[in-house]
Amino acid sequence: MLSTNTYSLPTTIFLVLTFLFPSEAQLNATFYSSTCPNVSSIVSNAVQQALQSDSRIGASLIRLHFHDCFVNGCDASILLDQGGNITQSEKNAVPNFNSVRGFDIVDNIKSSLESSCPGVVSCADILALAAESSVSLSGGPSWNVLLGRRDGLTANQAGANSSLPSPFESLANVSSKFSAVGLDTTDLVALSGAHTFGRSQCQFFSQRLFNFSGTGSPDPTLNSTYLATLQQNCPQNGNGSTLNNLDPSTPDTFDNNYFTNLLINQGLLQTDQELFSTNGSSTISIVNNFANNQSAFFAAFAQSMINMGNISPLTGTQGEIRTDCKKVNGS
Repeated sequence: MLSTNTYSLPTTIFLVLTFLFPSEAQLNATFYSSTCPNVSSIVSNAVQQALQSDSRIGASLIRLHFHDCFVNGCDASILLDQGGNITQSEKNAVPNFNSVRGFDIVDNIKSSLESSCPGVVSCADILALAAESSVSLSGGPSWNVLLGRRDGLTANQAGANSSLPSPFESLANVSSKFSAVGLDTTDLVALSGAHTFGRSQCQFFSQRLFNFSGTGSPDPTLNSTYLATLQQNCPQNGNGSTLNNLDPSTPDTFDNNYFTNLLINQGLLQTDQELFSTNGSSTISIVNNFANNQSAFFAAFAQSMINMGNISPLTGTQGEIRTDCKKVNGS
């Protein structure tokens, strides 16, 4: 009797704790191995096809995954259109409006998956898989994407406005937003390296070119030759939506040139350059490491993408598997 009592209590506690705090191990790389075994190739083929006609789409798909995970966790809430119970779409939040893109590619992928294995693959998992394909098809690392997320039933426009890092923020503010979702300084620097491909509109960095922080002068951390180029591309009172390469050296290739650019003061966004130019910051040594060792960057980036994909996923019976990524089922 004594031995039975001795062991029954811890077992009960263990079961209760498991129920209250489900393990992130619920996400796993083989989640669809029997229910939709071709999911990875279907996503990869769609991304590859999209890249042939739009060199920007890889960076855009990573950004969708990032902007999704930072708001309500990785639940595909960013994909929901306004309508029905969705009174305020995240698509209309300030960081997303006329800025995030790639929704049509996600819809194409979803259609293909619904044909192959209807009602099985979540839109949240599509975003995670599309991000990995975007990187690996552009010369970057590949990794085993952990799967098993389910789709959220609500959107959070206010959360998108407050939780997503802005290109105008201080390094301290951006760091606190990463910390709020459980990501550390290495994650911040590694994930910023996604700016090694893609484009940015003039409006997101023009404040650095002519009147930085009200000084009447450009941002002193901008390389003077690079500054002249950017001032030509983005004249004062010019078109704020004009596109510029985030990485002027290899704009469509996923490599470590983003970090070598920071070393010579050629970070496009304020939040990019501050990783290296903020005196005393712990980010400086990480930037130096990634600039000098592409393998170290690739390994860290893959791990940080997995970490980001683990932000508060819905699993088990939570949420749903949307039939159409743009709307909640039945709406």
